[in-house]
Amino acid sequence: MNRHPAVPYVLPFAVFILLLAVHAYLPLPEDWEFPARVVILVAVLWIFSRRVIDLRVTDLPGSLLVGVAVFVIWIGPDGLWPAYRQHWLFQNSITGKTTSSIPQHLQISTMVLIFRAIRAVVIVPVVEELFWRGWLMRWLVSSDFEQVPLGAYTAPAFWITAALFASEHGPYWDVGLVAGVVYNWWMIRTKRLGDCILAHAVTNACLSAYVLLAGKWEYWM
Repeated sequence: MNRHPAVPYVLPFAVFILLLAVHAYLPLPEDWEFPARVVILVAVLWIFSRRVIDLRVTDLPGSLLVGVAVFVIWIGPDGLWPAYRQHWLFQNSITGKTTSSIPQHLQISTMVLIFRAIRAVVIVPVVEELFWRGWLMRWLVSSDFEQVPLGAYTAPAFWITAALFASEHGPYWDVGLVAGVVYNWWMIRTKRLGDCILAHAVTNACLSAYVLLAGKWEYWM
């Protein structure tokens, strides 16, 4: 069966967003919700996207450094100014509130925490990099995106992708915008999906460790 060439890049992200939107209506025990999401997303990636997932890395030290730098950028404003995130610019009817995706009574569930971390560190970087920098940044250059090399630069594609990436992160849109700019730049520099996936995974791994060690559950939205 011939599929539209965008399907491997777009479908996993669409399923990811759909699962976030309907999680309250899933007929599952609360502690099985995160394992179910991981299984579903892994299945979608394997069935539809495995041929376009390239995990080869050309700049390992650089990708690790970029990932750590974005993590520092992400938590920096809240660390420097504790009331920073309470401003109406970041918490309002459009951006939402800084609330955790894990209810307090599940924050002691080892299974929930393991699968939430797996989703953040392993699944989300692949799903999001396929969509944002593997597809959208190229599609904004040309609708025949397969003819556009990874890392091709045009100012509209660069900034629209960064802005939409920021909007995905709700109350953290400001640091999301900076992260989007950095990841876009890293794609342009390396021209490798694998380098961006690794950088994104390192950011999320650092953030997950910070959530678990410091109890900053609001970062796991």
